[in-house]
Amino acid sequence: MNFLRNFLASILGTLFAFGILFVMFLVLVSLLGSGEDAVVVKDNSVLEIQLQRPISDYTGSGEADPFSGIFEESQGLDEILHAIKVAKNDKRIKGISINNNFILAGLSQTQSLRKVLKDFKASGKFVYAYGDFYSQKDYYLASVADSVFLNPVGVMDFKGLSSEVLYYKDLQEKTGIKMEVVRHGKYKSAVEPYLENEMSDANRTQIKELIQSLWNSMLSDISEDRGIAEQDLNVIADTLGARLPKYAKENGLIDNILFYDEYEGTIASMLSAEENKDVNYIALDDYAKYANGKKLKAGSDKIAVIFAQGEILYGEGGPDIIGQGLINEALIKAKEDDGVKAIVLRVNSPGGSALTSDIIWREVELAKEKKPVVVSMGDVAASGGYYIAAGADKIFAEPTTITGSIGVFGTVPNINGLATDIGINAEQVGTNKNSVDYSLFEPMSDSFRNQVQESIEVTYNTFLSRVAAGRNISMAEADSVAQGRVWSGVDARRLGLVDELGTLEDAISEAANMAGVETYGVKKFPRYKSGFERFMEDFSGASAKTKDNLIREEIGDKAYNVLKEVQSIMNQKGVQARMPFTLNIN
Repeated sequence: MNFLRNFLASILGTLFAFGILFVMFLVLVSLLGSGEDAVVVKDNSVLEIQLQRPISDYTGSGEADPFSGIFEESQGLDEILHAIKVAKNDKRIKGISINNNFILAGLSQTQSLRKVLKDFKASGKFVYAYGDFYSQKDYYLASVADSVFLNPVGVMDFKGLSSEVLYYKDLQEKTGIKMEVVRHGKYKSAVEPYLENEMSDANRTQIKELIQSLWNSMLSDISEDRGIAEQDLNVIADTLGARLPKYAKENGLIDNILFYDEYEGTIASMLSAEENKDVNYIALDDYAKYANGKKLKAGSDKIAVIFAQGEILYGEGGPDIIGQGLINEALIKAKEDDGVKAIVLRVNSPGGSALTSDIIWREVELAKEKKPVVVSMGDVAASGGYYIAAGADKIFAEPTTITGSIGVFGTVPNINGLATDIGINAEQVGTNKNSVDYSLFEPMSDSFRNQVQESIEVTYNTFLSRVAAGRNISMAEADSVAQGRVWSGVDARRLGLVDELGTLEDAISEAANMAGVETYGVKKFPRYKSGFERFMEDFSGASAKTKDNLIREEIGDKAYNVLKEVQSIMNQKGVQARMPFTLNIN
């Protein structure tokens, strides 16, 4: 009986596996037959930009991956910018329509999009923007357009930036679950929520100065493109002068109030007058597939661009995790490739493991001995993110980059209070004085705390020495801008933590200049698993993802994000060089 049951189970399992393979085969065949030739770009076309997915600097799937753009949960900023640059010189593309709500991108990524759209306009082509709802970041992007339109019953959020930090001291005392923390740096506020009930003056000062600098950068760009003085923009924000469409128009933030069909009619009227043809809209995702086959830079000499994005953790790494495995492998390949003349390390990270950061820093030093290494900072290059950047020959940051945070800390969970309340007593036995490991069921001993504190101090001084050597300043000078303090790109340049304000493209151009090459192509690293491989991994872990999504649906996005943040803190191992707080810009 058991034999028959097992035999039938084997048959069903085999049929199921063949079924999956057959479906994937059909998908693969359809994708292989739908390459660049399948994307038809008609005359009199308008490129429609609708950013519906989260944006990462780089997806790493590669042009040769037939599943590229199918299974990725995010859009690559590099591909978006490339598509717009190709469209600039495509005679069939007459203009761009930004029709987007709730852009899922960082502030510096949004700023990069604005810059390439502004360059697109320089060709004489138009950029129009329409919204049913403009968040501040949505409007920041839209404000670069020649004309901005809002739905008659739409909403615009324009009130200035803010940040919220949650504090858990009372919660720890009530539950008996706490985080034991050890830190260096008076501004290292990543652990402050576990020590205090309210924000310290030092933390309030740095957050205020940071978001003020970011807001000033946004206002400067909006002011230039909308022709409104920055002080007037602040008055509009203070008085909520964009809270209704009519006020937004009266104050010059938008050009007209239209329904979407009227907006499309405006574009059609303008183009028909010139071409006497129908308007053809082409989606950004579709045009990007066409644009991927168009090289804007080419040559036998290459500039390697290595994307380091996400939290820094010990190990291999991946699309959203910086590990020494993939990053160092990419650095070594670029260093040893005779065709690569310079290296650009694109950093977008809030930090993480100090050990991993130092391992990557060392590989940057070795690469620098053979060819120029330039860093381009994205939305965030803080703590460990700055650590791996500090040794580069030259550092570029965006004005809205969040960087610095040169400081370290350690967190150790402890449930002694809860264990005592519910009647759990843990006893340890060891052979030597220090042979017993730390127990989360017992209060942290002075001896163990001293060990952790010593490690923190050594790591901090090492971090500081890397910064001092890389920036060619004294330890005292490095310490004066360290202590875990975070800065905007503008302030970081003023303080000497970065060399220039500029985009990734600016960093690539400078790397080529330092290498003495004029004609060159770009070679991107690392290569991640293909879309098919990631899909199959996700398929096998579907139950875990479903559980995660159910939790999010039940408790809501805000509570879910808090849960994930606490979970991240609980899972930290070793000394951390990490961003001191989570900053959400709305």
